[in-house]
Amino acid sequence: MPDAAREDSLALPLLDTFGRRHDYLRLSITDRCNLRCTYCMPERPIWFERPEILTFEEIVRFTRVAISLGVTKVRVTGGEPLVRRDVVGLVERLAKVEGLEDLSLTTNGILLATLAEPLHKAGLRRVNISLDSLHRDRFERLTRRDELEAVLAGIEAASAAGFRPVKINVVMMKDVNVDEALAFAEMTRARPFHVRFLEYMPLDGQDLWRKEDVVTGAEVMAAIGKAGRLVPVPSDDPSEVARRWRFEDGAGEIGFINPVSEPFCDTCSRVRLTADGMVKNCLLGNDEWSVKRVMRSGGSDGDVADLIRHAVAMKGEHHGINKPGFEPMIRNMSRVGG
Repeated sequence: MPDAAREDSLALPLLDTFGRRHDYLRLSITDRCNLRCTYCMPERPIWFERPEILTFEEIVRFTRVAISLGVTKVRVTGGEPLVRRDVVGLVERLAKVEGLEDLSLTTNGILLATLAEPLHKAGLRRVNISLDSLHRDRFERLTRRDELEAVLAGIEAASAAGFRPVKINVVMMKDVNVDEALAFAEMTRARPFHVRFLEYMPLDGQDLWRKEDVVTGAEVMAAIGKAGRLVPVPSDDPSEVARRWRFEDGAGEIGFINPVSEPFCDTCSRVRLTADGMVKNCLLGNDEWSVKRVMRSGGSDGDVADLIRHAVAMKGEHHGINKPGFEPMIRNMSRVGG
């Protein structure tokens, strides 16, 4: 693209062909993890080699270019992002990128007891903590690790460090943890936690997902509603994916994220960067474009911007879970990013 035309394009919003504006970057910084959750990765994963992973300089550069195209929100993910060496330093650099309005992170919480305060001081303000069971034996079966106490300590550390809100993500699965829905919801009565119930999605990369194992958000809400009156929490964000509620006497919130039973593709605002430098326009899609190749072959920021725009322009209308011919993602979740 000629320089003059490229400069003009930078002033345009990051739109796909369906008119969806993309202002949210999900930034995976590692595929490695200290858990082995059954719906996310195989028991013995093969990690990326170190040279395959983007450097901090490349991650910050990509983020800066994405923000120049209209991205205002960035969420750091993994794998488990807190296992990446000097993640606090990376967060500090990202927090200083001009134009970034919201910086958050998704974690399994195991290392938060140590890192919550340094991360908050570095500029991080919101965390989502993944936790699918409050029972030690069940947690260990789901994650293949005995780390529940560490996660609970991480939640407390995040709250003490000043993160607001502390969000807890719970994937509901039939015959696995449905009986814990109310216990999780009760966490929001006395504490300002935001519990988010997520529908089970095909993220394992091993074709293990079955639609009959999905517990819909409506089913979870019906179970929780028996314990107290739920009132809706309004949102002025058209790309908000959670249907938000709270107990009438609650200090926190309960949210339902229903990508299977109630897809929200028509308002999707997300673009993704994988740890190995691939730009993805859909969590469940298999299309991807290598920005690492562009950057490591001497490409300019304009070239990076062109690739981002192309990836967004190629975004499909929907993820296709409920459509004939749906093809599950080839990568497992830890290699895509949360």
